[in-house]
Amino acid sequence: MNREIDARGKACPEPVIITKKELDKIDSGSVITIVDNEIAKENVSKLANSLGHQYTVDKRDEDEYHIHIIKGQGSGVIREVSKDDIEDITIACTSDTMGKGSEELGEILIKSLFYTMTELTPYPSTVILYNGGVHLACEGSEVLDDLKHLEENGVEIISCGTCLDYFEIADKLRVGEVSNMYTIYEKLKESTKLVNIG
Repeated sequence: MNREIDARGKACPEPVIITKKELDKIDSGSVITIVDNEIAKENVSKLANSLGHQYTVDKRDEDEYHIHIIKGQGSGVIREVSKDDIEDITIACTSDTMGKGSEELGEILIKSLFYTMTELTPYPSTVILYNGGVHLACEGSEVLDDLKHLEENGVEIISCGTCLDYFEIADKLRVGEVSNMYTIYEKLKESTKLVNIG
């Protein structure tokens, strides 16, 4: 069974959500999602990969992509890490500083927090950055090396694509992956332990 979704003009995370719903309706077959921007293309592709489906991307025009997903074929990328090194904790950062009162002190505290995170195991499974927190994963961030260390050791680093676009810093992202609100919500919902920093 083949299904085609025209998601052009739809804002994030709607292309991902409607693609997931169509995939859930079929046992096997393919879903073709048509999107009109790079971020939507990346997000739908990541969905297919995370679900373990094979997919191809056909760029038809400057702003038109056809993502062809075949359900049940291919496999998602799985990183193997020791169970002793990772704990199911999600760290959610809404700011590039920590706490309220003094911004200068907040910058010192956030830097200290991420350094401490690299020195202690088990590491958290996921770090989610949204709103002002996305600055932490971008060029010029004082915690960039710490985030890279965490990622190299199996920690998933996720930055909100809408937030990166809002601050006009998507091209400055230097660690982790760009994601969407669908994935962020799933991560927050499924985490055994959630720690909010901001």
